[in-house]
Amino acid sequence: MNLLAEPPKKRIDAIDILRGLVMAVMALDHTRDFFMVAPYDPTDLTRASTILFLTRFITHYCAATFVFLAGTGAFLSLARGKTKAAAAKFLLSRGLWLIFLELTVVYAGWGIGELFLQVIWAIGISMMVLAVLIYLPLSVIAGFGLLLIFGHDAFDHISMATFTPGEKTWWTFLHVQGMVHLFGHTNVFVMYPLIPWVGVMATGYSFGKLYTIDAVKRKKILLTIGIAAIALFILIRYFGIYGDPEVWTYQGNIHRTLLSFINVSKYPPSLDYLLVTLGPGMLFLAWVEGKHNIFTNIFVVYGRVPLFYYILHLYLLNLLAHIIGAILQLPKGTGLSLGWVYIIWVGVVFILYFPCRWFMRYKSTHKQWWLSYL
Repeated sequence: MNLLAEPPKKRIDAIDILRGLVMAVMALDHTRDFFMVAPYDPTDLTRASTILFLTRFITHYCAATFVFLAGTGAFLSLARGKTKAAAAKFLLSRGLWLIFLELTVVYAGWGIGELFLQVIWAIGISMMVLAVLIYLPLSVIAGFGLLLIFGHDAFDHISMATFTPGEKTWWTFLHVQGMVHLFGHTNVFVMYPLIPWVGVMATGYSFGKLYTIDAVKRKKILLTIGIAAIALFILIRYFGIYGDPEVWTYQGNIHRTLLSFINVSKYPPSLDYLLVTLGPGMLFLAWVEGKHNIFTNIFVVYGRVPLFYYILHLYLLNLLAHIIGAILQLPKGTGLSLGWVYIIWVGVVFILYFPCRWFMRYKSTHKQWWLSYL
């Protein structure tokens, strides 16, 4: 049987639906950031409630899926006939554009004092690296990506005690979340160290090859990858020898112990983190392929204009935080309950559907060059 199908259509619905779903879920975590004040990490099982922990955990799927699918989108642009030179030029320029947005528009949208380097910057740098990688054979790109994903935890316990200030800065950018001091007086908090995000995008690029083969065969492969990733996560997480800097512990009962088991490290994303997020993502792609209903029609809208949605949701949350804060006159250091966070989140996602749908339709009927950068 010939597995090669016709070149992928302009957009692949399953990918856009998954991307849109995680974008909607992402807004939940950011709504919590804007409206809920907690003196502890929501994944701290010594203090966080089960619902607060799960509210944070479910948003772990967002960054991993978004970075991975950004690489897939780059492959599909080549599969649709774009030359490697044109693709490399676009990846390089869009990567630089995303870094600029992170340092300006996104920074202003958060409205916080310190400069944070978050997921947009990690995607930007990863795109710039991918601009070089696409000239290599696909197997080499896949191998590079998987090497970073599976191998980077070997560096988790490297101590920076003997590093020079310059070495500490570079290592923080690459693999350790923390503050760096640039130009003597500028503080920058590196929330998203680059390794293994660069590898996640490279692997996502290689994964795009699946969308050039027969759909039936692709679904079987997606199911195999997804089940294998989840099984591998359970295996290596149980023994705790490798895969995450923190081991799980018994919490006194089954459900809290299960929370400890899935309480994986995101900064940088451990192997366990990537297996437990991307594995279910593969299963979702297999399940949603070919489906068209109210659910898919809604989330495909967000998934086709992700950067537009990302910027809008930050400014909308910031505006609502100021309005609600002025109305309620909350004392400093206090915030809303988690229940109100969920209500506001649903409202924000609902409101954003309409400008996102407008922009999606605008992009589909207009061909200005700048539209590919939003």
